[in-house]
Amino acid sequence: MTDREPSWDLYRTFLAVLEEGSLSGAARALGVAQPTIGRHIDALEQSVGFPLFTRSQHGLAPTEAALELRPYAEALSSTAAALLRAAGGHGAGQGAAVKGTVRVTASEVIGVEVLPPILAALRERHPALSIELALSNAVEDLLRRDADIAVRMVEPVQDALLVRRLGTVTLGLHAHRRYLDRQGRPERIEDLAGHSLIGFDRETPAIRALRAKVPPSLFERSRFALRADSDLAQLAAIRAGFGIGVCQVRLAERDPDLVRLLPEVALPLGTWLAMHENLKTAPRCRAVFDALATGLEGHVER
Repeated sequence: MTDREPSWDLYRTFLAVLEEGSLSGAARALGVAQPTIGRHIDALEQSVGFPLFTRSQHGLAPTEAALELRPYAEALSSTAAALLRAAGGHGAGQGAAVKGTVRVTASEVIGVEVLPPILAALRERHPALSIELALSNAVEDLLRRDADIAVRMVEPVQDALLVRRLGTVTLGLHAHRRYLDRQGRPERIEDLAGHSLIGFDRETPAIRALRAKVPPSLFERSRFALRADSDLAQLAAIRAGFGIGVCQVRLAERDPDLVRLLPEVALPLGTWLAMHENLKTAPRCRAVFDALATGLEGHVER
């Protein structure tokens, strides 16, 4: 291992190779020549004093040491991206103008079905503002600056976060009228046994929490005729008339062809807006946080 500290470019290349699985893939992702990627990996391996990848005809396989270093490289990447977003929000002579980039994370359904009109109105008010929208049902780490602002369906418990509880989003069972015309409408939970149910593929802590609020048999994976971990895929299947699934009641109310079934099955989800407290004085982040809070008030239930 050398005494010279490796440059950030080497860690960025290392992370790209981990994500892409090959030198050529990393070169395409970073927009540089493949030989440069190879030199970066060689230099980093020389610097740390041990191999990071094993070469084969199928590409590069990370060593155990490389996998151990990955979280630190990801933290560097997140910090570098946050630094650039913060720098982009400041310009000579701009004062407190709302400009620059803000990274927002939200669930798939909220990001696709709810946020676009809110963000469109925000952009009209602040044309120098750019939004990075990261859609995932995973909880992004705001302290590590994976995102600047998060719309979350679980309460943030980390310190150093500015958190606002917006209200509750209720989930319920729904089906398209075409499906109900074809298969009939269930009047009791027991009637669901004869229907095509739409649900999850892999159980998560959030799903286990939901299962605790309904009859155990309702959320048995083996009962689902369609399994998907994507909430958007489940919603699309409901709209297509595949069967009965869970979606947000407020979303279903927009479509007269979606019918809520068994209203006693109601799964409330708290909704929170959070950002790192260090960002509350940044005009770009404050503007986005306030716009999201105001816009989401029309979607959540007080």
